Amino acid sequence: MTERTWQRVDIDGGVAVGLENSASALRALTAAAEEAKCRNTVLHIVRAWSIRTAPKPRDCPPGAVPSTEQYEQSVLADTHQLVSETLGGDPGCPVEVHVVHSPSPQALLSASRGADMLVVGHRGRGGFSGLLLGAVAEQCVRHASCPVLVVRPSM
Repeated sequence: MTERTWQRVDIDGGVAVGLENSASALRALTAAAEEAKCRNTVLHIVRAWSIRTAPKPRDCPPGAVPSTEQYEQSVLADTHQLVSETLGGDPGCPVEVHVVHSPSPQALLSASRGADMLVVGHRGRGGFSGLLLGAVAEQCVRHASCPVLVVRPSM
């Protein structure tokens, strides 16, 4: 599994998937891995983060404020753990992890410019459970530069 960390996601082909720590995103990861295997292509895992959404680094003492680099490393470690727990040791396709300090819609739309397909969960961790689509999924469906697969909970 290779990893790249940028403010934007520049990829050349493959299946891109947005990942966060939600049931919907984990279902999307599984679907994206299957799609990448079927297409015999790279799976690009895009994890957008901010200080507000990043897991606090484990080695950070109470009361201390971690650096941006420490947060980034914590997000990267958390992402690798989510991927490993969800896909196992061998996902069956090449995997690249993109950890991006950016709002989720911008990171995913950036990835869509070079992807063959973008996969997103139907909704993330937002507070409006009655919505059919979350805000990020809706932005991707409306503005992505490639086909978008929205994974519903019944998958």
